[in-house]
Amino acid sequence: MNPSDDKLHLQLKEIKTQLRLSMNGAVSQSMREKGLCYKLNFGVELPRIKQIASLFPKEHDLAQALWKEEIRECKILAALLQPVESFYPEIADIWVERINTPEIAELTSMNLFQYLPYAPAKSLQWISSEAPYIQACGFLTAARLLMKKGDLEERVENELLDQAITAFLSGPHVVRNASLALLRRYMQHSQQHAFTLCRRVEGWKESSVEAEQLLYHAVAAEVGHE
Repeated sequence: MNPSDDKLHLQLKEIKTQLRLSMNGAVSQSMREKGLCYKLNFGVELPRIKQIASLFPKEHDLAQALWKEEIRECKILAALLQPVESFYPEIADIWVERINTPEIAELTSMNLFQYLPYAPAKSLQWISSEAPYIQACGFLTAARLLMKKGDLEERVENELLDQAITAFLSGPHVVRNASLALLRRYMQHSQQHAFTLCRRVEGWKESSVEAEQLLYHAVAAEVGHE
């Protein structure tokens, strides 16, 4: 084993030791009951995972090794420890294809994807995917970018709203939640944005389509009309 492999092996061993010492069976059981199924889940809470991350350097090889582990906490740590500058678009596509829980989609978008220099284009690409978790990551990343940037080109804004509304109306649960997160961030940016979305859904209060009613009430609740 060469020195770099030896170092990586020791780092992974130490991380797993820290996770075992911090494991919480009650949290793990609660997640299983809520449908969050992982191959291995120590039930370590997020503040403690961040503490563990602070003990290790941000290194590409370490983050990549952690991502390959089928362990909830390792995947969360991977996003926290992955340097942005070495996370190329093709690696992002490989990672996103392996995401299969709402929690990992949300945390990876928050801790890594939103900071990528190519995040705006990549989020739109992912939103166009037919794979639910890839699409969800696209919406969640775009929502994070909206928090930071707020204003969008009119053409991009209209396209994003169309896609988010369509996804909410016809997508599976994970996509619906992610698209709603984007719509909420959009409305929170300005009164004009909130007004724009209200106009889009104003005729759906008594709609015979359940999803249209749900979106109307979600928008109304966000702007305080309920």
